[in-house]
Amino acid sequence: MPRLPTRIVLPAAVLLLAVGGCSSTATTTAPAPTTAAGTQSAPSSTPAPAAAQIVIHGFAFSPTDLTVRPGQTVTVVNHDSTTHTLTSSGGKFDTGPVSPGKSATFTAPATAGAYPYVCTIHASMHGTLTVG
Repeated sequence: MPRLPTRIVLPAAVLLLAVGGCSSTATTTAPAPTTAAGTQSAPSSTPAPAAAQIVIHGFAFSPTDLTVRPGQTVTVVNHDSTTHTLTSSGGKFDTGPVSPGKSATFTAPATAGAYPYVCTIHASMHGTLTVG
């Protein structure tokens, strides 16, 4: 078998290694949603809402007043050294006791409006959740 010149063998070897070493990755895109009439519609460009969070620190809620969408999940994080609650005055939501370093979530009411809340353990702690 005749020997091939190095200038042909090296590029061919590099090409074989590059092709052989590559893995094939398929990218799949989902089809556009179909309407009731059977036509495709453009995907929604509505961004996901930012997470709603209330932090407890220094025997205070932060922010004191928070605006959320109806039915949005709200996370309450306790950074104090004692247990607190976040309880609406009208009984629409209640975290129950939230221990130091822990968090709890609740769902905002479905009806728009202003919902005052307190810590049932420390009555001086209060705020308002506005659903709009």
